[in-house]
Amino acid sequence: MTIILEAATRLLEAEETKQVIEPLTASYPGITVDEAYHTQLEIIRRKVDNGGIIVGKKIGATSKAIQTMFGVNQPDYGHLLADMMHVEGETISLEQYIQPKVEFEIAFKLKKDLKGPNVSILDVIEATDYIVPAIEVIDSRIRDWQIKFEDTVADNGSSACAIIGGKPTKLEGLDLTHIGMVAYRNGDMIDSGAGAAVLGNPLRSIAWLANSLGKYDVALKSGEIVLSGALTSAIEVNENDTFTAEFAHIGSVTASFKR
Repeated sequence: MTIILEAATRLLEAEETKQVIEPLTASYPGITVDEAYHTQLEIIRRKVDNGGIIVGKKIGATSKAIQTMFGVNQPDYGHLLADMMHVEGETISLEQYIQPKVEFEIAFKLKKDLKGPNVSILDVIEATDYIVPAIEVIDSRIRDWQIKFEDTVADNGSSACAIIGGKPTKLEGLDLTHIGMVAYRNGDMIDSGAGAAVLGNPLRSIAWLANSLGKYDVALKSGEIVLSGALTSAIEVNENDTFTAEFAHIGSVTASFKR
């Protein structure tokens, strides 16, 4: 418990002061994945006690590209709070972040609760109200992104904010594995991907999350937004960057950044 409380305090102070810390896996070489998740839950508990409102969850490291970039070999997750959410058209200040990157994702809006174990893809389909394109800003409170799996888990999945765009689209008739996406930075194409990059199918990603959260007695709740995971590698954000992700069938999402 001492590791959990100390690690949570260090990460919250780093977020507030915008001063990075050394990896938790260096400071606490024996930290386990379970302790890392409990550190994340402790951070969220403190934020909620201070008025934060949980509005959803994010899934990270679902694609091989992201796993390779950050040297991890399995997905992770984090919490989304109300003050982390933006709608398309806002210009987002980079002053609130330390070393931000963007990811392009499919977001799910739920109309029913999902709680593991034994949540299936069919359960996810029945629980989904609609999907929309999203841009997630990830940020690390760990120096130079020198993270191991336990570091990013404790650090709320390295989450910072999310921008929701596009048009609400029902799942009926859509094959999410083949939904294509093209990403642009300041008008120049920088990457492309498809839904299959997300654990083979974004629906599988949501089911994985519900079952993983169930181990900690946490549910995905009706009304929550869930980011299902990046379709491509994460891209570093610079001042005055504008990113657009255009998805087949579900529209596009744009985010602009300034100092």
